[in-house]
Amino acid sequence: MFTGIVEELGEIAGIEPLTDAARLSIRGGTVTADAGHGDSIAVNGVCLTVVDVDGDVFTADVMKETLDRSCLGALEAGSPVNLERAVRADQRLGGHIVQGHVDGTGTLLSREPGEHWEIVRISLPPELDRYVVEKGSIAVDGISLTVMEVGSGGFAVSLIPTTLRLTTLGAKRAGDPVNLEVDVIAKHVEKLVGAYGGTAGREGAS
Repeated sequence: MFTGIVEELGEIAGIEPLTDAARLSIRGGTVTADAGHGDSIAVNGVCLTVVDVDGDVFTADVMKETLDRSCLGALEAGSPVNLERAVRADQRLGGHIVQGHVDGTGTLLSREPGEHWEIVRISLPPELDRYVVEKGSIAVDGISLTVMEVGSGGFAVSLIPTTLRLTTLGAKRAGDPVNLEVDVIAKHVEKLVGAYGGTAGREGAS
C-alpha cells in the first residue's frame, strides 16, 4: 500500500521490450537506498515489484495488462517518473490509501497558473466518474490530490509549488496522459450496497 506522497522524481534508465511485457530500469537514489528483491515501489502510481537493484537503479517487470491499462507503455529512456516506496505500518498516512492499481488513464486538459498555485484539469473516463467527488481524493500519476471540482467528463485539482516542483505534474502539458486511481473505499461501498440491493444498514432502523 502507498499514500500518494511522492518521495522523489526519478527517471527511466532503460526499457527492455519483451514478448508480452517489458522490463524497466528506473533510477532513484532515495527509493533504492533500502530496496531489495521483492519490494514494492510505485512508479507513476503503478505498484511494481523490484527484481534487482544495482546502485541507484532498480529493475521491474511490467506485464502486458499493466502496459495496456496505464501510461507506463508510453515511457522512454530519460522520462521522469514519480517514485514512492510502500508505506510501513508505523508511518503516518500523509495522503490517502493508494493501492498502486491503476483504474484507467486520463488526459491533462488545461493548466491555469495562479500566484501561489496552479489549477490543472484532467479528463475522466466515464466508468470512473461516479467514484470522484468534490473534496474527495484521487491519485494522479501516483500523487494523492484533493478534487476541487468535478465537471462533465473531467475534474480539477489545485497544485501547490512543492507538487509542481517535485513531481511529473510540474512539466506535464495539455494532451499528456496520466494514470488515475480512484478512492478504493468508494468502490467497496458501491459493491456492498449493491449486494444488499440498497438496503444495507436498514435492519433494526426505527
